[in-house]
Parts: sequence; C-alpha cells; structure tokens
Amino acid sequence: MTSTQETTRPRDIGGSPGHWRRMRMWATAHAVDDFYQGLVPAAVPYFVLERHFGYVEASGLALAATLGGALPQVPIGLLADRHRLRWMSPLGISLAGIGAGLSGLVPAYPLVFALLLTAGVGIAMFHPPAGRDARRAAGGSATAMSYFAAGGSVGFFVGPALATPALDTLGIGATALFIPPAVLMGLVLLRHHDRTPGATAEKVRRHGTDQPGRFAALTSVEIVRSTISTGVNTFISLYWIRHLGAGSGLGGTALTLELGGGVLGTLLGGRLADRIGMVRTVQLGNAAMLPALWLMLACDDKYAALPLALLVGLISNIPFAVLIKLGQDYLPSRPGTAAGVTLGLAMSAGGLFMPLLGVVAGHYGPRGALTVLATVPVIAILLSTALREPVHEPEPPRATPSTTHDRHR
Repeated sequence: MTSTQETTRPRDIGGSPGHWRRMRMWATAHAVDDFYQGLVPAAVPYFVLERHFGYVEASGLALAATLGGALPQVPIGLLADRHRLRWMSPLGISLAGIGAGLSGLVPAYPLVFALLLTAGVGIAMFHPPAGRDARRAAGGSATAMSYFAAGGSVGFFVGPALATPALDTLGIGATALFIPPAVLMGLVLLRHHDRTPGATAEKVRRHGTDQPGRFAALTSVEIVRSTISTGVNTFISLYWIRHLGAGSGLGGTALTLELGGGVLGTLLGGRLADRIGMVRTVQLGNAAMLPALWLMLACDDKYAALPLALLVGLISNIPFAVLIKLGQDYLPSRPGTAAGVTLGLAMSAGGLFMPLLGVVAGHYGPRGALTVLATVPVIAILLSTALREPVHEPEPPRATPSTTHDRHR
C-alpha cells in the first residue's frame, strides 16, 4: 500500500502496533514540545522567591507564555496549509526550549518576559505543522491520532515533575538544563522530515469540503472544555489542602493523579472513536464529566477522593484527541489551521476565565470554584449536539506521473 492510499483510506479499527510505529516520532516530539508548557508554571514561583518578582509580575510571566503559545496559532496554521515548511516544527521545539531555558539565567524582568514569550511562540510554531503531518501519518485512525495527542499530555505532566526537583536543588538557573532536549529533538525531527516523503501532504490538505459552521461549534466545545480543564488543574491541589485538610504533598498527589488520568483518557478516547464514532465519543465524554466532578466533590475523605481525581482526569480527556481529528475532518483543506485552533487557541482560551474563578474562590474557597466548574459541562453537552460525523468523500483518481508534472509545472 502506498503512502497516498494510506492517507485517504477509511478509519482503522482497533489499536494495532502499527499505530504506534507510525506515530512514535510525532508523539515523542509533541511530548518534548509541551514539556515546556508544563515547565513555565513550575518555574514561576521560583522567580517570585529568587528574583523577588511581585504576584502581578508573576502572572504576567504566565500570561507571556500563554499569549505567545495561543495568538500565533491561526496565522501559523494558515502558513502551514499553504507551504510544507518542514523546518517550522523542529524550529518551534528548539525555540520553546531555548526561550524557557534561558529565562532563568537573565536578571531583568523584561528579558524574562521576552524569553517566555519566545518560548510560547516556539510552542505555537510546532502545533499546526506537526498536527498536519501527524494527521497524514495517522492514516485516518483516531486511535493513532490519540497517541499524538497523548504525547502532549505526557509532556505537560512530566514538565513540573522534572523541573520542580531541579529548581528546588539548583535554583531558577536550573532552567538551562532543559535546553538540550529541545535542540536535540528539533534536530531529530528535522532529520525525520528529510527522510520522509512529503508528496502526499498536498493531497491531505486539498481533499474534501470544509464545514466551517461545524468547526465553529467544535471550537466552542473546546473553549468550554479548556475552561474546565484549566480550572480543575488550578484549584484541585488547593481543594485538597483547604477543604479536605490535606498537606501540600497530598494536594500535589491529587493534581498528579488528575493529570495522569488525562493521559489515559486521551488514549481511551481514540479507541472509543474508532469503535463508536467520533461525535458519540465527544458527547459521551462531555456527559460523563458531570457525574465524575460531582462524585469527587461529594467525597470528603482526602484519601478516598484520590481515585476520583484520577477518574476526573480520565473522563474529562476522553474527547481531547478526538476533537483534534474531528476538527481536521471539518476543515480537510486546512489541517494545519484546524490543529492550531484545537491544540493551541481553543485549549488556551480557558485561561481567560481564570480571573472570574479566582473571584469565586476568593469568596467561597476552592470548593466554590470547583462547584462552578462542575456545572459547566452542561454547556459542553448542549454545544456538542451541533456536531455531526464528517462525510468522507470518495478518493479522487490517482494522478499519473505525467499529470502530476503538468499540475506542478
């Protein structure tokens, strides 16, 4: 079977080892790229402690990384849909690591801000072209695409786990230790591009009819889910500490379990989508968030609630990879733009609602914020009723070498 046929064949069913072989490069690259998304929030407290930045300045650093990672996604996606730009995703990973790594070595706040903004831009440069090429490598399988998405979840999960001990031991300058993995992964990915034929990329981008209305509905679902995910990540540790009376270590364990459950949920969602359909998987995941969140809030035992934190992370991430693939199926002529929106812009938009949740938490504590979040899935459930399974058009006849030459002449 040729690579062109593999790109446009019907969805694969199941999770054969071939899925991982096709996706391991992209899953690993995604993990390295999103590692730096997890590194930034882990480093911000150390800027406060060692550089004596104020809380407003600290929030500005988080905002720099968020804005850098979110705003360029759409224009970069448009570029990736017009040009192959093989160098963009390797350069993006390298910039993410260099910007985040050097931020701990410079003393002045404007330089730190600029470097974290650069790291965010690097993260943004990776997602659209990588999402486009991962879609081609996935060959139409939601299971395979879930490996790519889960790679990002793993990176975000591992970032604080590795960075915190290093920063505790060596100080904020330890961010420089994390520059080499980004540069090395950038070189490996660049070499992978050079060895991989890219002739089929044009076919993936141009085949099919766009459905912008359904893509807009999907983006709305993504924004609601991003609000829930960002809010839970922000307040779950504080909920364990302030409401359940746990120590900071147990609060961190709750966050770790919730993030780890997210990795498992991402993989499970891909398997489900290949069996029951993408839209039904998204709707199932959105509906299941309601009982999962309320069940966790109903448990007042700090130890018995830990498995429920894992369950919340697992269920809330079931639609993650599926929404990425579904978005690209709704915009088949612009897979880079679709990946930029679903992986970057929509997923970051939830952070814009955190000040409102902060006001709620200020008055009613972390439990009040989580209670609000436990009602938000109703909005995602309603919005997801507008989604439909994409229509797969028949594959056009393969061009002969002569006609291909004429088309590109």
